[in-house]
This record gives sequence, structure tokens and C-alpha cells, in this order.
Amino acid sequence: MTAPNAFPPDPQSNIFNQPGSEGVRAAFANQVAYCTANDAPLTAAVCDALRKVLRDDSQFGRAVLAWSGKPMADGVPLRCAAAFHDLYLTGKHPALNPLYAGDNDALDQADSLIHEAIKRHDGDLLPWLDTPPQTNESGRSANFMAAMLWLAKQGLPNDFEICEIGSSAGINLMMDRYHYNLGGTLSGPDDTAMQLAPLWHGPPPPAQNVSIASLRGVDLTPLDLTDKAQAQRLKAYIWPENRDRFARMEAAIAAAQLAAPHLEQGDAADFVERAMAKPIAPHTTRILMHSIVWVYLPDATQNRIIAAMEKAGAQASKDAPLAWIMLESSRYTLRHELKVRYWPDPHGKEWHKLAESHAHGQWIKWMAED
Repeated sequence: MTAPNAFPPDPQSNIFNQPGSEGVRAAFANQVAYCTANDAPLTAAVCDALRKVLRDDSQFGRAVLAWSGKPMADGVPLRCAAAFHDLYLTGKHPALNPLYAGDNDALDQADSLIHEAIKRHDGDLLPWLDTPPQTNESGRSANFMAAMLWLAKQGLPNDFEICEIGSSAGINLMMDRYHYNLGGTLSGPDDTAMQLAPLWHGPPPPAQNVSIASLRGVDLTPLDLTDKAQAQRLKAYIWPENRDRFARMEAAIAAAQLAAPHLEQGDAADFVERAMAKPIAPHTTRILMHSIVWVYLPDATQNRIIAAMEKAGAQASKDAPLAWIMLESSRYTLRHELKVRYWPDPHGKEWHKLAESHAHGQWIKWMAED
């Protein structure tokens, strides 16, 4: 297999968020580097092929290359990658089968295979550009649980009221139904189909008793796990080389069929402002959490969320504290960091870096100092 032509971009240029063909191709190159750094060579090969073969000789090619927004922030490479994965999963283009099976000869021919698929399925590909990628993943719940164990160790009330933005289909809004083995620290119910045991590096998180009082989330375009077509769409967003994610998706679908997650459609900033304006119940820690969401939010939305959290944090007390847990990526370092901020914080810190993590929860490197 020929190695994809990947590069981490110059942090000063931010060219991958410039509209037009140059920004689009830079966004694909950045996605190649991102996938390569996260053990996804097949998805990297597909994105690299798209970077090279996209032309204005198809409706799909013209729509992508003329992108008027921010290509990386809008998730254009992932929208496109999902479109081709769907062609494979639904059997619409059998010629892609060897590529998605990881055949080395097919990987070397990815450019021609992707170009031929564009010619044959122009109409099938176009609708995938209409909505942002849905990349929520149950494996990320392990990060959230580890952070809550750490917060409980800091002396915060261990009964958590959780609000999540960018919830997609609400997979992480069912985290109270999952079992966790975090480097030997166990949490959650034993008798559940969702067993999360990421490869753990470093000391385990503190063993604490935690309970979750409520879980609520929001997404601009939420998906229904119990709807067959929408569940199929979610599967297309899974990186095909991460085969264990498909089993976790089936477990999440089964969980949602038993009881749907509390998920609403709406704007993230509106949701946070409403949630933070409500009084915190005594002996409860309110949490805002999100994973691989921040980069997709407009600056104005980010600023409103920060302001709402600062305001609510100033009003929080030791008996009713507030915490912010984020698992977000850097498009410059290609790493994912688990960070926590809480109010009131006797250390006076803005953020505590607890861990670095694989994008989809395969491994966690615990780095918390206390």
C-alpha cells in the first residue's frame, strides 16, 4: 500500500478552513493526517484519494470543491468518507468491497476506485453533503466516566446531573447503562451488553462511588437510533477499520430500543444557557460534557457557551458545584485531550488535563496529577 500524502498543516495558515477548492483539498489532507494518527489507514486512503481525484466533472465534485463555508469545521471530508462507506455497506457499489476489506492491491488503487464510484453514483453521493457528520461514539463514555471519578475524588458531590452538547443520536446519554473497566477501576452495572475496557496507560483513575441523576442532550440534527434508516446512516460514519465500533453501535441501538435517551433538537448555546440558568440541586454536581464537537461550533456559539459557564460557575458552591468535561481534538497536534474545569476550584485552575485518548476510545493515557 502506498502511504497517503498526509501532512499536519501549518498552525498559522488554517488553510483547511478557507472556502473554495484550495481549502477543501487542504481539509482532506488534514483529515488524512488525522486518520493516520488515529489508526485509521483505510479511511485515510479514501480521504487521500478524494483529495486527488475530485474534479468539476460531476455534481458531487463541483459541490465539494465549491464549498462556501469552512471545509474542516463543516466536516466536509467526513461527510464524503461516510458517503463512500455507505455505498459499500449497502452493496450499491461492489467494486469497493476489496478496498473496504483492506486488500493491499485495492488500497493501492484507491484513487481509481473512488473516481469510478463518483462517476457511477453521483446522485447517491450528493445528499451526504447536506448534513454535518455524526461521530458520537460510546467508547468516549469511558473518558467521561474517568473524569467523573476524578471529580468525586476532588470532593465534589458524586451525584451528577449531566448536560451534553453535540449528542448526535444520544449514545453517550446512556452512559449510566454501560460497564467500565478503566485500568482495573470498575464502574457501572455488570449486566449490560455495553462493556467498555479501553487499553489503559498509566495509573488507573480513583475508585469512587458515583451515580447519575439525569442525562440530557442536544444536537442540531439528532438521529434516532431506533429508526433503521437513521441507524444505517450512523454506521456509515464509523471508520471501517474500527470493527469493534460496529458491535458497540449494535449495543447502543439495543439500549435505545429499551429506553430512548433524553435528546432534543436545538442550538448548543441556547441549550447551555437554559441549563445553566436553572438552580443546581443540593448535593449534586452539574456537568457540561462534549466530545469532538467544539471544532464544529461557530465562534459565536463557543463564546456564548463560555460566557454561560463562567456566569454559572461564579454562582456555584461547594454543595452545588459545576464542572465542564471536554474530550476534544487539536487539528494541529492531531491529539485528543480529556480536560476538566470545575467551580469552585480550590486550586484556582482554569483547566485540568486528565488524559490523552484515542478518538474513539480504543485507549486512554491517564495523566492526572492528583
